[in-house]
Amino acid sequence: MSNPLLRAEMTRSLVTALLHTFPNSFLERLRAPAPAPWTGSGGVRRAVAFIDAHLSEPIGLAEIAAAARMSPRGLQAAFRREKETTPLGYLRAGRLEAAHADLVAADPATGVSVAVIAARWGFAHPGRFAAAYRDRYGQAPSVTLHT
Repeated sequence: MSNPLLRAEMTRSLVTALLHTFPNSFLERLRAPAPAPWTGSGGVRRAVAFIDAHLSEPIGLAEIAAAARMSPRGLQAAFRREKETTPLGYLRAGRLEAAHADLVAADPATGVSVAVIAARWGFAHPGRFAAAYRDRYGQAPSVTLHT
């Protein structure tokens, strides 16, 4: 019993045996349904609203965090917890969605190109844009433009 790791394991085993042996309500509380999911923080809602309103503008993490009234690190942690992404990941996804909408609505006969639409939404490298687009929509952006 001089080993702290062994002592902790023995204590855990003893407590588990007691809980299973004697009537109690502890285990029933563990089986109770989980409380309603948390609706999220106001900071993340403010950040999402700011991002959605400024998709076409050159914004970064500092501006998003200021609009959310949070620190950049706190905002990143809250986004990971609530949205399973980062603020900049959410921004990129929103811009990709806007580029997709432009590609669907564009008329290739007018001379508009994938590169022009990608640049309009902040994607400076057409190859990276095409790869992200293909990952998200399952086809090349040029296919979307010409259909």
